[in-house]
Amino acid sequence: MLFQIFQKHVDAILDALTESGVLPPGVDRSNVTLEPPRDPAHGDLSTNAAMVLSKAAGMKPRDLAEQIAEKLGALDDVQSADIAGPGFINLRVAAPVLVGELLEIAQLGSEYGRSDKGKGVTVNVEYVSANPTGPMHMGHCRGAVVGDALADLLEAIGHKVIREYYVNDAGSQVDT
Repeated sequence: MLFQIFQKHVDAILDALTESGVLPPGVDRSNVTLEPPRDPAHGDLSTNAAMVLSKAAGMKPRDLAEQIAEKLGALDDVQSADIAGPGFINLRVAAPVLVGELLEIAQLGSEYGRSDKGKGVTVNVEYVSANPTGPMHMGHCRGAVVGDALADLLEAIGHKVIREYYVNDAGSQVDT
C-alpha cells in the first residue's frame, strides 16, 4: 500500500536523524502525518514531520525540512521532495511506484486496503436514532447510509462491528 511504503520511508529517515543526533531519542512522533496535500498540484503526498519535530530538534522547521527532504529526494520511490511554506514537505511519487500500486489494486480487487489495524476490537455503530412518533426525513436516511459505510470501513481495517439501528420506542411519548 502506497501510504505504508512512504510511512516506512519517513520513519526510517526520522530514525536516521535520531541516530545522528539531529532529533533527540524518544521524541514523540504521534502528530507526524503523511497525507495527500490539500492542493493536488503540490504533489502526491505531504508530511508535516519538520513542523511537528522542529522544536524537539531545536531547529527552525524549514532547516529540519531541508534535511528530511534531501533524504526523501534520494529515494528511488520519490520523483521529487519539495519544501513548502514554513516546512511542509510535498512528495511526488515515482511513476514505477504508482504503476506498481495500480497493479496491486487490480490483483487484490475488493481486498485492497484491508488490514488488521483494528485488532478485532469491538466497535458499536449506531446508524440512526429514529423517533417513530415523529416524521421520518432525509436526515434519517443519510444517517443510515453514513453509519453503514462507517461500519464497513471499520470492518475493513479489522474491527469487530456491531451494527445498531436504534428505534426510540420507549417512554411516555410512545405510550401516548
